Amino acid sequence: MSEVFEGYERQYCDLSVNLSRKCTSAALLDGEKKKQKVAEIKSGMDDAEALIRKMDLEARSLQPGVKAMLLAKLREYKSDLNNLKSEVKKISSPNASRTTREELLESGMADTQMASADQKGRLLMSTDRLNQSSDRIKESRRTMLETEDLGVSILQDLHQQRQSLLHAHNTLHAVDDNIGKSKKILTAMSRRMSRNKWVIGTIIAVLVLAIIGILYFKLSH
Repeated sequence: MSEVFEGYERQYCDLSVNLSRKCTSAALLDGEKKKQKVAEIKSGMDDAEALIRKMDLEARSLQPGVKAMLLAKLREYKSDLNNLKSEVKKISSPNASRTTREELLESGMADTQMASADQKGRLLMSTDRLNQSSDRIKESRRTMLETEDLGVSILQDLHQQRQSLLHAHNTLHAVDDNIGKSKKILTAMSRRMSRNKWVIGTIIAVLVLAIIGILYFKLSH
């Protein structure tokens, strides 16, 4: 999940709780004090709207899976802000009377406050669910990174095996060259041996003829 979004989210939640308390306090006031409190609330609501716009921009800049989760959470915050606006509108109404204040004192909270509390409860539940989804996404990302590391390791092993095969191929090629050279040497030696046999045979034939000639000459005399 985006750390920027989480920062805006924390600011908004703190501001929403503060505004809700101020709404409850303003409902018990009259005159200028009430106007001042309402003015503070409206200023705070402007800040809340600015934070929601920032969260919206940040959420839309993220990847689709995370974006969908954050936009779902953002809808809850927008609904919460609309409830606060309704509370302020009711408090600012010129028809608000002391009876309304007395009802707030007796019940401890107006219906709008109860609705806001319920809304915040739903917001907390939604936040927990989205945080759990975020944890699952982080776990999936961790698994993906581990798988990626494993893939890189396998590729490195394959590269090393390829280098070993290339080295073996080069070694076999060198052996083939040596065998070829040896074959040429043996062929040359065989040819020289053949020539030597022919020379020796010729010499022996000449000697035999010479001996026969000598013996014939001696016998004839």
